[in-house]
Amino acid sequence: MLIAKHQNTIDKAVTANHERTFYSQYPEHPKAYGEDAPQRGEAGFRDLLNKPFKRLRQQVVSGWAGEEASPYTGQPLGITYPLTDVDELVKAGKRSGQQWARQSVADRAGILTEALERIQHHFFEIAYATMHTTGQSYMMSFQASGPHANDRALEAVALGYQLLQHYPEKQSWEKPMGKISVKLEKQFRAVPRGVGVVIGCSTFPVWNSLPGIFADLITGNAVIVKPHPKAILPIAIAVAAIQDVLEENGQDPYTCQLAADTSAKPITKTLCENPGISLIDYTGGSAFGSYVESLATPSRVVFTEKAGVNSVILDSVKDVDAVMQNLAFSVSLYSGQMCTAPQNFFIPESGIATADGRLGFDETAARFTAAITALAGHPKMGAGTLGALQNETTLQRAKDAAKLGGKVLLSGTAVANEEFKDARTFSPTVLEVTAKDKEIFEKELFGPVVLLIKTKDTEESIRLAQQMAAGHGAITCAAYTTNEQVKEQIADAMNSVFTPVSFNFTGPIWVNQHAAFSDFHVTGGNPAGNASFTNQEFLLRRFVWVGNRTYVE
Repeated sequence: MLIAKHQNTIDKAVTANHERTFYSQYPEHPKAYGEDAPQRGEAGFRDLLNKPFKRLRQQVVSGWAGEEASPYTGQPLGITYPLTDVDELVKAGKRSGQQWARQSVADRAGILTEALERIQHHFFEIAYATMHTTGQSYMMSFQASGPHANDRALEAVALGYQLLQHYPEKQSWEKPMGKISVKLEKQFRAVPRGVGVVIGCSTFPVWNSLPGIFADLITGNAVIVKPHPKAILPIAIAVAAIQDVLEENGQDPYTCQLAADTSAKPITKTLCENPGISLIDYTGGSAFGSYVESLATPSRVVFTEKAGVNSVILDSVKDVDAVMQNLAFSVSLYSGQMCTAPQNFFIPESGIATADGRLGFDETAARFTAAITALAGHPKMGAGTLGALQNETTLQRAKDAAKLGGKVLLSGTAVANEEFKDARTFSPTVLEVTAKDKEIFEKELFGPVVLLIKTKDTEESIRLAQQMAAGHGAITCAAYTTNEQVKEQIADAMNSVFTPVSFNFTGPIWVNQHAAFSDFHVTGGNPAGNASFTNQEFLLRRFVWVGNRTYVE
């Protein structure tokens, strides 16, 4: 039994979930996987190009299609994927799910941890696949789609393993009633809800998908993985590895299926609206996310991570240069294409307090834009930090940012990538607006667009950031203050609208980052999404406790 092989890993993950200290099962350093692992991964990726993806153990195929193109080379990957009718996907999910649901939680946990170990062997292959579908840099692609995604998946497995054993499977129950007593044998079952669908996004196709996939699987549900048509390969490699482990251990590989489609003939709505679907996980834009949320019923549970308008509140700092370098990196990382990237910077018109005296608004803005310019133009760090823009729509939004209104403090521009001369790149555009320009800053401007909002004072900054989170959602908030009273004021205001705050970050830690086993990614309490990686509700809503009773004479 695989649970014996992986019991120590699962137990450590359960403890980490509870203690919230640093823990990582999968090292984020490439050298931990062997000197030749990156080369073998790249070779594996190259071998997949310009041919059908044949690793999946899915035999019911209605056709083949693929449309992925590299944001770095501009060239199509030439990979096609099996297309399957929605009804066939759901039927196979129901069939395989019945067998999977009969497995004990220990057996499921062992098989799923083995699947994560198998995925680990493909980390570098997945890294190159992520890089050439999303535009993430090589290192981000490796870390986000590899160890960080696996850690988040293990986090879900460990939490499910714990919650599914919260009550005993059987219990003898006796109630004294005077001279007699009533005896019952009770049985408690955690019944899976049914077939789940996990809808992936084009920018983080693995990191955002694995938690929902493994949350469905550990709770006994079969799962259909519906990736974005322009970013299929990274998650397809992972699904193929999961299917291999399932089949090797006597399970139906259709317990986890890939549902590829195309932009011209999407299947997402048809899949989500199918009456056989009981669970939906979604990551992506707010408009489609709101549609997905509208599908929720007592028999269909929906988990969403949508868009948010993330704020930075600047009040006072110790080291201006350290703060500006940190924030410049935060807005430049993957060209702002992270759901956690900061967008709205609220700065008092009088500026910010520093150890060397007050720094006016204009000088604060100048220090910030100078830090961005220095980073974007850095010959070693610039291109690697910015990565590439995943699609032309994001590039056009960045180019059109100057038309939004306000004052252009820094114009974005293409950044040369020495390795990929055709890379789709663009550095951050920075605009100055006022607190009255809500029509500009109250919506998400996905990509490398940053707004510096001049406020009356810190009180107004806090109030506006709070309003943005309450009305439009927020996944993160960064705040800088040396005043403990102001710190508590910010925490109270933002936490009241279910937004976490990262205070005074400098050095090699950024507001964009959320650590598995410790940080909750999205709280589920504001319009940015209704679910959280990974709290108890993320697992509990995927199954139902049912109790049976037998009278004992």
